[in-house]
Amino acid sequence: MPRLSHTLAVLATLALAAGCSFASDVEEASVAGAASRKSDTDPASPFWVDPNSSAAQQIQLWQREGRTRDAAQLQKIADQPAALWPAGEIDPGPAVRAAIGSAAAEDRTALFVAYNIPHRDCGQHSAGGAADADTYRRWIGRFADALGDAKALVVLEPDAVAHIVDGCTPGEYHAEREQLLGEAIDRLKRQPNTKVYLDAGNPSWIREPKKLVEPLRRAGVAKADGFSLNVSNFQTDTVTKEYGRRLSRDLDGKHFVIDSSRNGNGPLPGVWCNPPGRALGTAPTTSTGETALDAYLWVKRPGESDGTCEGGPDAGQWWPEYALGLADNSRN
Repeated sequence: MPRLSHTLAVLATLALAAGCSFASDVEEASVAGAASRKSDTDPASPFWVDPNSSAAQQIQLWQREGRTRDAAQLQKIADQPAALWPAGEIDPGPAVRAAIGSAAAEDRTALFVAYNIPHRDCGQHSAGGAADADTYRRWIGRFADALGDAKALVVLEPDAVAHIVDGCTPGEYHAEREQLLGEAIDRLKRQPNTKVYLDAGNPSWIREPKKLVEPLRRAGVAKADGFSLNVSNFQTDTVTKEYGRRLSRDLDGKHFVIDSSRNGNGPLPGVWCNPPGRALGTAPTTSTGETALDAYLWVKRPGESDGTCEGGPDAGQWWPEYALGLADNSRN
């Protein structure tokens, strides 16, 4: 369920979010140039804001076109840190290094999603992923190498474990997937300042969190910093937090993070892909008031499509009018 445009946000290849993703090529020179520009990030925030995101570029376009009111609304998205989804089809190194370099210059933490597991998304909107296990190992190794010793937070493989639990991923791939996830955690955690959160779906998907416990354990969650919830989905903070508490208790107190990027109005029953009328949610922060909840994050990049549904473009593609709707409906 989880899901570019030529922007640093996109930093080069980025894509997606909601259980889906995709990517495209980007010139290394343009990435480096974008990375050199500083953002006007909230000085109290620990996370890096991409100064050349799709939202930031749209603001400039709409200002030139005289859409000043709409441009001002999009600032609600452009001013917030959102995760980068490096493309799976090419070497993620240049995009990751560009973001890391820009974030390090501001002494902030860069947010990433690693989304390239083989047999990804069960052939749905974000189908694809690495061709085989060895290809994935090389990709995640290049991803990790590019992180170096900079501060980074990586959400690992949205939907991968939940699709084991719901049976969408065929049984013959389960053991390999769990092994690859464990290896990916090990590889990423070799980087001294990288935090890793293994994805665990959302409360409306696997309704009984206990069903996730053993698959998460087999996939190496004990070695991760925690698990992630609600990636690219719309479940409210309240519902997701309670679900996270329950899963945390079953995982010996493991911590978690919540994707609050588009959950300001909660879910629209029966529609997870580009539901209308949704709103931006809690701004990214590590001040959560919950011991086990490490952060609210914008993992899905607000304004990027979930897929070709409800009139949307391909998964991961920037959709300015949807982004504007999220901002208009926001209480912020």
